[in-house]
Amino acid sequence: MIASERIESALDKIRPALQADGGDVEFVEVTEDGVVKVSLTGACRGCPMSQLTLTNGVERVLKEEIPEVVRVEAV
Repeated sequence: MIASERIESALDKIRPALQADGGDVEFVEVTEDGVVKVSLTGACRGCPMSQLTLTNGVERVLKEEIPEVVRVEAV
């Protein structure tokens, strides 16, 4: 199981970019099979580019920092 502290630490690396655009990301849970569930908040919540932000930003950073991460899903 991936420690939530590792996920929060990795998310802290992308948070400044999201917050600069008025959004943020919150860690929700991680499943036993390596799926990290997050919630996009603020301006990110309704943004038409949020799926790109999720895959090209959040998921990329998490996979780089934590190789056990299989994918990231927004909930």
